[in-house]
Amino acid sequence: MPFSEVDVVVVGAGAAGLAAARELARRGISAVVTEARGRTGGRAHTVLTAGGHPADLGCGWLHSADRNPWCGIAEGLGLEIDRNPPDWGQGSVGRRLGREAMTDWAEAMERYWELIDRVGDGGPAGGPGGGPDRSVAELLPAGDRWLPRFAAVIGYISGAEPGDLSAVDLVRYADTGVNWRVASGYGTLVARAGAGVLVSLDTPVTSIDMTGPRIVLTTPKGELCGRAVILTVPTPLLDGEAIRFTPPLPPEKTEAARALPMGHVAKLFLEVAEEGGRPWDLEPDTQVPGALDRARTGLYHLEPLGRPLVEGYYGGALALDLERAGPGALEDFALGELCGLFGSAVRGRLKPVAASGWAADPWSRGAYSYAVPGGADRRADLARPIDGRLFFAGEACSRDSYSTAHGAYLTGIEAAAAVAAVIRPDGSRP
Repeated sequence: MPFSEVDVVVVGAGAAGLAAARELARRGISAVVTEARGRTGGRAHTVLTAGGHPADLGCGWLHSADRNPWCGIAEGLGLEIDRNPPDWGQGSVGRRLGREAMTDWAEAMERYWELIDRVGDGGPAGGPGGGPDRSVAELLPAGDRWLPRFAAVIGYISGAEPGDLSAVDLVRYADTGVNWRVASGYGTLVARAGAGVLVSLDTPVTSIDMTGPRIVLTTPKGELCGRAVILTVPTPLLDGEAIRFTPPLPPEKTEAARALPMGHVAKLFLEVAEEGGRPWDLEPDTQVPGALDRARTGLYHLEPLGRPLVEGYYGGALALDLERAGPGALEDFALGELCGLFGSAVRGRLKPVAASGWAADPWSRGAYSYAVPGGADRRADLARPIDGRLFFAGEACSRDSYSTAHGAYLTGIEAAAAVAAVIRPDGSRP
């Protein structure tokens, strides 16, 4: 079937777009996926290092793995899942701080989360016993010893600074605490899952015209027409410039996109030289914070899955600043912190082999969404269809699983079901 004659055009071949296309096919509705990049997967992207080891530049953990639909998909594809849980650096922190300070830190963390939880999750007015939405920073005790460390954790989680982040949105995030990994990479899993989907790569959509009986999408490869469109692009691409909408998107849609900006996360992979023995006396798969007394610090995963790699992880303003500083800045920062942890000799043992660049990626402009204070309910506004023809999906549309590949997947399934309620399997409307 020619692309111009499909029932539905799905914009974006990430987790949401591929899930939507698969679900439409299951329901007997024809669809084509347009993807601006030259690959599928979106912000799930696995590369191979020089040593042949998979490195996830985007999402890497199967969060809430005990209910994450990607786990079943991975098993169906015969991909190995590693079920060893992470400790997010807690073990190495305890070793550095000692028992008394570690107890103090753990109690502070519990206190901070209790203060945030009091806001509730019921929307702008807060939940039962809660209050109006506020920034996370407003809820925390000024000058507390462990605030810089907590700010670093918030950056890793959300890609944002505590002063920019909605407490209600943070409370709404639902996680079971079960975190697994795909041995060959999360990006590998998402790409493999989309292998049977009809995708046109290197096909950015520049305009969407809804004035006629069929929606017309303009791309460098020509026009596509569909009875409905599922749009899965990140929020910054809904500003009316990246994609021109005719008629323009309603104000509530663009306002929702602005209330759900992209947080920033950077990853750096370094390969460990084989000769000279292991440069640390910690077990493989140990995570180590670069510093405990400042917010601008990385989290270093030593020998993940037993591989001779270090995965550096950076969040919030630090991640954006390092990326903007240009080539070498991320490497210099990482090696500086690792030398501080393990001695200057480690510098000669580590070689950078892969790094992310999501802020500069024109098709993402960041790592994943967060809500500004007062913006949590905008996720529902973002997900709401327009005229029963233009549908929206992606992690930013998820109320409680935003920022994750499984959140994106579930919104893709929901959007496809909503389309199916409008378009019959033969392409006609009821």
